[in-house]
Amino acid sequence: MPNSSRLALLVSDTERAQAAAEMLRQDHAFVPLDEADVAVVLGGDGQMLHALHQMLDAGRVIPAYGLNLGTVGFLMNQPRSSRPLAERIARARPLAVNPLAMTAFTGDGREHKASAINEVSLLRETRQTARLEILVNGKVRIAELFCDGILVATPAGSTAYNLSAHGPILPMGSAMLALTPISPFRPRRWRGAIIPDNYEIEFRVLDPEKRPVAAVADQQELRDILSVKVKVAREEQLTLLFDPGKTLEERIFAEQFQI
Repeated sequence: MPNSSRLALLVSDTERAQAAAEMLRQDHAFVPLDEADVAVVLGGDGQMLHALHQMLDAGRVIPAYGLNLGTVGFLMNQPRSSRPLAERIARARPLAVNPLAMTAFTGDGREHKASAINEVSLLRETRQTARLEILVNGKVRIAELFCDGILVATPAGSTAYNLSAHGPILPMGSAMLALTPISPFRPRRWRGAIIPDNYEIEFRVLDPEKRPVAAVADQQELRDILSVKVKVAREEQLTLLFDPGKTLEERIFAEQFQI
């Protein structure tokens, strides 16, 4: 990435991120996002996801370099460095990420489409457990799953909600997706599956009136779901930038050895 790259600044509304942005503006002439070559994202992982979705919705995706001014910052770089920001970006290593494409049908007969960088999840809306049918490439794999929910996670998202739900950590480049149930009640012994990322996964809500289900693609939620299809969006590619030696691949690999 050349030092002459035009930079846009996308900042969360937290006090810490806003203060860091003011300091950066003293040394850099940032441009609007639609004129930039690189998006500099200040905040946490939520802000990075918001920025990536903002670019996807606008139809113009550029590399994103995050500085962690949030809590976890798994998708971000450390904010402090002896190197100037432009030099850090010029030295950064790119990582290509394909989001998930979700197609959902709701009770009013409408079709909804959304993207997810981390995961697509189905969640019960009431005290009643969800009752779902699961198909992979059109073949029924589980005819009836009673659960609080289920999610499909990418490798980039496998250490987020998926890991909290006891799903597997997927190395970047594994070409796999994690299919992880949330509090499965029946069948009790099913703990999920690892599925090739060129497969399509479909969920059908078997009792939508008595057991309503919501679908969430990262930060976008839909209610009154009848069915959901999930697959990797091959035509959409996002690029995250990381400091040398501190890439997302290494972080995800190291997470498997955390005690």
